[in-house]
Amino acid sequence: MKDVYSVLKRPLFTEKCDRLKAKYNKYAFEVAINVNKIEIRQAVEQIFGVTVLKVNTMRVHGKVKRRGRSEGRRPDWKKAIVTLKEGDTIPIWS
Repeated sequence: MKDVYSVLKRPLFTEKCDRLKAKYNKYAFEVAINVNKIEIRQAVEQIFGVTVLKVNTMRVHGKVKRRGRSEGRRPDWKKAIVTLKEGDTIPIWS
């Protein structure tokens, strides 16, 4: 298994993620692009000491950006939405 701190890159703080947390007890993270759901589950459980019920992942394509005539692209990244057991919370969002 990979180092748990290299699996999770950062938590995502958006309005949609805030609604998911309040209504369904789901938390969103940006994760390393080459990890799978099992590694994400183990990393969240080890780092935060919570019980993970479900992990959903998605690949997010980087946006095309322009600066004058030159055109570039932001890198692709991976998002994970983690569902926790009822009553568990992650203290980052508290």
